[in-house]
Amino acid sequence: MLHLEGGSAWVLVATVLLMLCFYLARFIRSCGTGIRVNRLVCLSLGMGFLLGSVTASAQDVTAQNTGADQTQADIYNLPAVEVQEALDKARAQISPNLGATTYTLDSEKIDSQSQGEFASFDQTFYRFPGVAQDELDKRLHVRGEEANLQYRIDGMLIPDGLSGFGQELSTKFLESLSLITGILPAQYGDRTSGIVDITTKSGQDLNGGTVSVYGGQYETAQSTLEYGGVRGQWSGYELLSYQHDSLGMANPAPSFRPAHDDTDQYKAFGNFSYVIDDTSRLSFILSAADSTFQIPTRPLTVPYLPYGSITPVDSSRVNENQDEQAFYEILAYQKSCGDINLQVTQSTRYSDVAFTPDPIYDLLFNGIASNTDHQLVSNNLQFDASDRINDQHTLRGGLSFSFQQAQINTTDTVLPAAWNASASAWVPTPGGQPFSIIDDNQKTAELYGVYLQDEWRLTPKLTANYGVRADLWSAYITESQISPRVNFVYQLLDPTTLHVGYGRFFTPPPLELIQSGDVAKFNNTSNGADPSLQSTAEVAVKSERSDYFDAGINQKITHDLQAGLDAYYKIKRNVLDEGQFGPAMIFSPNNAARGLVRGVEATVSYEKDGFSLWGNLARSQAMAYGITSGQWQFTADEVAYMQTHWYHLDHDQNWTGSAGGAYKWGHTKVYADLLYGSGLYSGFCNQDELPSYMTLNIGMTYDFELTHGNKFKFRFDILNVADTNYEIRDGTGIGVFAPQYLPRRAIYAGVSKNF
Repeated sequence: MLHLEGGSAWVLVATVLLMLCFYLARFIRSCGTGIRVNRLVCLSLGMGFLLGSVTASAQDVTAQNTGADQTQADIYNLPAVEVQEALDKARAQISPNLGATTYTLDSEKIDSQSQGEFASFDQTFYRFPGVAQDELDKRLHVRGEEANLQYRIDGMLIPDGLSGFGQELSTKFLESLSLITGILPAQYGDRTSGIVDITTKSGQDLNGGTVSVYGGQYETAQSTLEYGGVRGQWSGYELLSYQHDSLGMANPAPSFRPAHDDTDQYKAFGNFSYVIDDTSRLSFILSAADSTFQIPTRPLTVPYLPYGSITPVDSSRVNENQDEQAFYEILAYQKSCGDINLQVTQSTRYSDVAFTPDPIYDLLFNGIASNTDHQLVSNNLQFDASDRINDQHTLRGGLSFSFQQAQINTTDTVLPAAWNASASAWVPTPGGQPFSIIDDNQKTAELYGVYLQDEWRLTPKLTANYGVRADLWSAYITESQISPRVNFVYQLLDPTTLHVGYGRFFTPPPLELIQSGDVAKFNNTSNGADPSLQSTAEVAVKSERSDYFDAGINQKITHDLQAGLDAYYKIKRNVLDEGQFGPAMIFSPNNAARGLVRGVEATVSYEKDGFSLWGNLARSQAMAYGITSGQWQFTADEVAYMQTHWYHLDHDQNWTGSAGGAYKWGHTKVYADLLYGSGLYSGFCNQDELPSYMTLNIGMTYDFELTHGNKFKFRFDILNVADTNYEIRDGTGIGVFAPQYLPRRAIYAGVSKNF
């Protein structure tokens, strides 16, 4: 039986109770109690428990330092930290990234970006090559792909969740962040456009606590509390945070401040590990996020439908809101026995996205007021192992099982209407009264995967990593695929590394986004689909299949200067794409018959004597041809065009760039960075391209002590220095519902204190 003492017990109990508080808040909310008060109560309880853990741990440390067993405690703690580090290296041997393209931001680079640890996760991610900026739901597009990212924390998989504005992940708990893309080794399946590989802060890294406040324009106020430490065989790290601002999502107007766009976001995160012995450990991660978003209004919008005597109306009075909750836990057992390493991981994730419409104005502007609640529960069990057979071969294999259950509860308020063939639209019946349609849907899905691969050291300079993966997906239909993967890595010279590879990939559609196929229930309503396209709703969305080719070179030009170049070419079938069809920030998928994604990425970095520079430039093209599912979500003219033409996907951007630099002397650091995009596509079937943009950000940090050991860190940032007024989307294009503008100039400042 495990025995916890003092602060160790407090740290674990604090996090568990905090999670229970969040679940209790959700239950109370379902009973109709005010949600804002519940969140504040939960945060207060969580902060209280965490402060209790800090106090208890501090008392334990004091007792150790003054007690007779001080030497024994110090001797005992040191090996535990070394064992943690050794097991971290062993875990990396289970799932290496040999041959894939990997970009990494360490803690120093994260601190040297605009807003540092206070930046949102998506803003941090935009610093990677080939990532197109998109304010629509803060979605991340890597190499011309629609989301399709897999997230791992300390080598452990986070199951699929719902897509919403909420940023479950916090830059604050990152020790390092990596993007792994290209030809992924066979251990990676399901979401394959890239692996978001997160290394979190740990108890041994922090060994104490940090409290931070940060804020500025757009009514921004952030507060965070971190604590971590090591006690015997236990290591733990905890984070609590709260954020409020008036820029929850993209501004649909060029104004400085959007109307009706407030957000409140509460997050809690805990990462714990227990060293069983020198060869094994248990790891446990808990996370909770609860956020509310106002949907910003669009001024001077013309009503879509007349409704009695209420027209015309002021569109700035529309009151739409979205509430998001997300929880996940990960439990892993790791064992290392000489040349054999293995890990068993169990994880569960619960997501809930609820959209509340404006019951009257949504009818006027959209023809439907949709009160919808999407829920997803994902469970995953995974086993991975590696065996270094000899100096030439390392064998790796594993299997995984995922079970998902999605539930969509929707009540749609619509108006009676009749189909007008000449206008190709449903025209409301004069004098018709609103009525409701229940459109609930639920489905379960299973995903099985198994892989086997061999890392073969052919010569001292040439290594091959080859393997095969088999996946089976069962939801609305059952699909499967055998996927071979092979990578070659050649050390041409000491400073020059070449890699080339081929892989086959299988990507199931996101279960929680698949809509009900029963669109006939909306016939003779203002939300009806084109009658000529209604039969397509019965066609199931299929898994995407692709053949992927990738080659690149990494060159160490001097000791301080490095550069890289990578090119890729991807041929797709059953192309998965998603669009926003209505005001709710919940997306709907569709398939195209064929697709092509190709591009090249260049990166360079320089570091010397406190001075650093970096830059990325990427050229990409993502196109599709022949829509085969989800046609009912478009107009007949759009479908006719997409069936016979190649068209750009809505997240396609020809050129993407990012760059930055920093200089540190003494306790002061100054930095600057910029983001560039040639413009996303727009217009009828994405035949037009928006103008290019560039935003420049600058900032500084200063470390100081008020008294001995009383350490502070001050940060100051200016975002969008030139106050660029850029429209990233204009409300047209495939699956695009509203315009979106990048934020205007904003000034922020904050301070952190260690304890």
